[in-house]
Amino acid sequence: MRVLYLDLGMGAAGDMLSAALFELLSGKEQEDYLSAMNHLGLDGVSVQAERSEKSGITGTHMTVLVDGSEEADIPSHAHDRQSSHEHEHKQTDTHFHTCAHDLRQENDNSHACAHDTEHTLDHMSDHDHAHIHAHHHHALAEIHEIIGGLNLPDAVKTDAQQVYRLLAAAESHAHGVEVDQIHFHEVGEKDAVADIVSVCLLMRMIRPDKVIASPVATGSGTVRCAHGLLPVPAPATAFILKEMRIPCLSGSEGGELLTPTGAALTGFFVNAFGKMPEMTINGIGYGMGKKDFSRANCVRALLGQTTSEEDEPDGIRDEVSELSCNLDDMTPEDLSFAMNQLFEAGALDVFTTPAGMKKSRPGIVLIALCHREQKASVIKAFFTYTTTLGIREKICQRYIMKSSFETVTLSRADFGTSAPEDRQKTASIPVKISKGYGTVQRKPEFEQVAEAAETFGVPTAEVRRKALERSCEPGKPTLKGVSSCQKNR
Repeated sequence: MRVLYLDLGMGAAGDMLSAALFELLSGKEQEDYLSAMNHLGLDGVSVQAERSEKSGITGTHMTVLVDGSEEADIPSHAHDRQSSHEHEHKQTDTHFHTCAHDLRQENDNSHACAHDTEHTLDHMSDHDHAHIHAHHHHALAEIHEIIGGLNLPDAVKTDAQQVYRLLAAAESHAHGVEVDQIHFHEVGEKDAVADIVSVCLLMRMIRPDKVIASPVATGSGTVRCAHGLLPVPAPATAFILKEMRIPCLSGSEGGELLTPTGAALTGFFVNAFGKMPEMTINGIGYGMGKKDFSRANCVRALLGQTTSEEDEPDGIRDEVSELSCNLDDMTPEDLSFAMNQLFEAGALDVFTTPAGMKKSRPGIVLIALCHREQKASVIKAFFTYTTTLGIREKICQRYIMKSSFETVTLSRADFGTSAPEDRQKTASIPVKISKGYGTVQRKPEFEQVAEAAETFGVPTAEVRRKALERSCEPGKPTLKGVSSCQKNR
């Protein structure tokens, strides 16, 4: 499997993502990319890839020029250009922050202005939310039309429109207005369109089968805009993090590390978050911001190939937390109740193992497996329903088979002769079919097997055998020639 891993320990912005992905291309592909980006059909827009060094690491800085200038170089009409983010990505990012007049007033001219087409916040942090009144502003529908008219493949344009939709929804939520009232400043909008379509184009050129990313650093503190100081992450960014369920942390650096555009692109393209999987690395890219920090201000992209075992299309690999504690002072009844509550809290599995405790007391280790999203509620259940004073955690890689169910119907006739009136008796038995990693397993659900055994007056083993035979009849699913019927006998 071709996997793209994004290291977002210094946040993300559109230009930094573009630059990191750009470095994964071959020389000819880089030429094709720059040619495409400089012939988009956006008047006055040009894109340049420049070498940059941060903390001794050499990478690429991607610059979008509008009429020969970066957005940060364009003078503002009314807003303070001295506001500093502390942090520098290039940023023309799309905080389509509202203009000085209130969005909620009944004025037809009220609107939100997109200051950033990755505003050179630069991990920049010239978070100037410049608003140039002399220029036009575009609604989301107009942005979609602009993107639709670009000289790019349809798939790239569709991706870019969906990312813009997410950005508009975030700004709409942040400012308390309808999506169709969000407007984008013409100059900032061109820069943002270029950044967004750039990442969308590069993703199509790289063609990863799966995109995985580390938890994203957002930065901390405040950022200045037309309304004053906003908390970091900015409201629109925070909304995207919540809606797209992106794991995040403040990180070690102050200022705004994650822009709304960076968050939207991350949420749209990344399939999973966590550690880099086991893979052979074929390419590395560094996308640089402008400002210097105690660590390299960059997004790192690693392109690799996972092992053949992970390439099995019907198998699944994921990551779970194994939470455990030692207990020697709970009754079996209380322990049983606690285990049920751990399941209710979201645990995937709960089990015990015997343990020798201090003072030679026999005890147990109570263990629960859960996904990251349920970890907090499972930990709370541990402390609420057990007597433990502490919990251990291990992060485990899990290999699982995909499972589905089919139902087979058995009758008294399947078990030999019977009275005519009994032949109408039937039992429906779900059979769990699990596939992956070159094998198939089938297992009838025991509760229904036991009910059928009681109904037909036969042993459960006989019902199970008949259910498997019926499940393995011609036309039933198999995998790679493996006979599940033989496997389960």
